[in-house]
Amino acid sequence: MKFGTSGLRGLVADLVGLPSRAYALGFVRHAMALAPQTREVLVGRDLRSSSLAISEDCRAAIGYTGLTAVDCGAVPTPALALEAIRRGCPAIMVTGSHIPDDRNGLKFYLPHGEISKADEAAIAAQVASLGDAVLDSLSQAAVGKDLQTLSVNAAYVARYVDVFGPQSFAGRRVAVYQHSSVARDLMVDILRGLGAEVAAFGRAAHFIPVDTEAHEPEMVGYIAEIARTGQFDAVVSTDGDADRPLVADETGVIMRGDVLGLLTAKLLELQTIVTPVTSGSVVERAGGSGEVVRTRVGSPFVIAAMETAAISGKAGIIGFEANGGVLLGSDAIWQGRALTRLPTRDAMLPILACLLAIAKWEKPLSAIIGDLPVGYALADRLKDIPSSLSQDFLDQISQDVTFSDAYFKTVGGIRAVDRLDGVRFSLNDGSVVHYRASGNAPELRCYVEAQTKERAVKLLSWGIEAARTQLNSKQTLHIQR
Repeated sequence: MKFGTSGLRGLVADLVGLPSRAYALGFVRHAMALAPQTREVLVGRDLRSSSLAISEDCRAAIGYTGLTAVDCGAVPTPALALEAIRRGCPAIMVTGSHIPDDRNGLKFYLPHGEISKADEAAIAAQVASLGDAVLDSLSQAAVGKDLQTLSVNAAYVARYVDVFGPQSFAGRRVAVYQHSSVARDLMVDILRGLGAEVAAFGRAAHFIPVDTEAHEPEMVGYIAEIARTGQFDAVVSTDGDADRPLVADETGVIMRGDVLGLLTAKLLELQTIVTPVTSGSVVERAGGSGEVVRTRVGSPFVIAAMETAAISGKAGIIGFEANGGVLLGSDAIWQGRALTRLPTRDAMLPILACLLAIAKWEKPLSAIIGDLPVGYALADRLKDIPSSLSQDFLDQISQDVTFSDAYFKTVGGIRAVDRLDGVRFSLNDGSVVHYRASGNAPELRCYVEAQTKERAVKLLSWGIEAARTQLNSKQTLHIQR
């Protein structure tokens, strides 16, 4: 198990039982060291098959410390974070986000919001310091019989309905792809609460790992089929824990996550944009007169940069990632009403921003996006790649100039290299190829950007196959050794 781009991740077999209890205990001890007055910890979960058992392990660990574990049930991650901030208490979310059902994870929240990289290190140190006697008694700790529960979903719905107004989406028709998103019913409630006519599709009886960044062909086809009916202004969905959105326009074309974030910033007139290096250069081209701050991939890095911006006196702060998750770093004003800051990834805000944009600018979503100089950006991944193998490849292509020049010879010369997170190559024609290892799963990700769709498609296909060839040769060499 390890901390990834957002939270702790691992195989279910490595999480259930004592490991989850140990990390929950480490987190609670860290939270109590920061705020000794802490009396309760909220616990939420997504809908994957192992999440209930792991949430019970977390509640047992919280009870072991003498604090009250409050079970919030199945809840979107941003809704849990919002309630933790409101109550001024820590929270634990059991979720693996978009990764397969044989994996899961934990996300931790302090009273001010999502934990930082420094907090991750402190939690890991707490876990490492647990002695055998503590671990033995922790493994036998029982979940309290007097279960305290709390529903936080209504407050999350009200957050948006109260600010944007019950008739904001009057006349809009929206398709909701429900699958196994923990927000599958809340999406419908919020959209209907804002006046939209909603049709729900694809509710799943088992967990489906929907990745909002690297789209599976089956999902793309399903969403296009819904859109082809011509009945909807948009097709919307989220990943498993509802911190990443998925939005397709009225033609069924899925919008890029960075474009969703940019559209949200424009709609709410937020001028300080914080986004990782995986977001496209459209952010600078269409970001207006505001400031754009680039970070490494992962919400802790985005949050840290947003906090720095706030300390320096910046206003109108928004963060977003290429996966579409939007983080509100300062209050936003909509028609005189304040949408309070929520510094964790949220899927609903960019979904709602798209529909608000349709009403405000009186254009279909495809035309609104067509007005932005978005270019074409695509992403894919090579699965089941050990992190050590990915790192060997990244080290070589980043540091060996002779190798990288030969590697890119067939697709264009290298103009610039950015090593902030993975390695990002800008080619002579303005195209981009970016490789990085996933922080959440054993995957090597490839991101490309080009001026035409044809160039982007070819570049992504080449980027994946070229990396596959190199990784296969490295794996063969490793086996021979």
